Amino acid sequence: MFSDLITSKARVKLLDVFLSSPADMYHVRELVRRTGDEINAVRRELFYLEKKGVLSREPRANRVYYSLSKNYPFYFDLLRLSAKTIGLGAEIIKNRAKLGRIKYAMFSGKFIRRIKNAPDEIDLLIVGTVVLPELALLIREEEKKINTEINYTVMSEDEFNFRKKKRDQFVLTILFGSRIMLIGDEESML
Repeated sequence: MFSDLITSKARVKLLDVFLSSPADMYHVRELVRRTGDEINAVRRELFYLEKKGVLSREPRANRVYYSLSKNYPFYFDLLRLSAKTIGLGAEIIKNRAKLGRIKYAMFSGKFIRRIKNAPDEIDLLIVGTVVLPELALLIREEEKKINTEINYTVMSEDEFNFRKKKRDQFVLTILFGSRIMLIGDEESML
């Protein structure tokens, strides 16, 4: 969790906002509302994060907007870390025992960056013996939060291995696409 690494609570809240929707831009007042922090604390942290290159600043008319900087050297590392500590990824990891025996769980890179998928692309793949009602509950909660449908697939380990062995196009697309592992070893999955 970011709070384990970062001592500033205001900075942790700001990073949570930006990493929850990495493509969005925010005005200072909106960030104050979303974090519940004082405006001076938010401005101080925005200045710090901009100075370090984590955020980009863009003046528009008489307002200033901030967004995550894709030029930040650790941009994708932050996205990978946030996938496991914020939102659905954190809930899957936290509720792993209730969800059954999960061998692999992964998000697509597009889902983490909030890039719209084609209808046949998936956002989340889980391989193992899964308690589907528990998983569906977590997914519905996240869909409400992000106001987007999450396209997910659950497979047994046998089905996954069979489809991988048969070089099934659906599984190969997942294996060779951009992804972020939540649970499991990426190398053993291939």
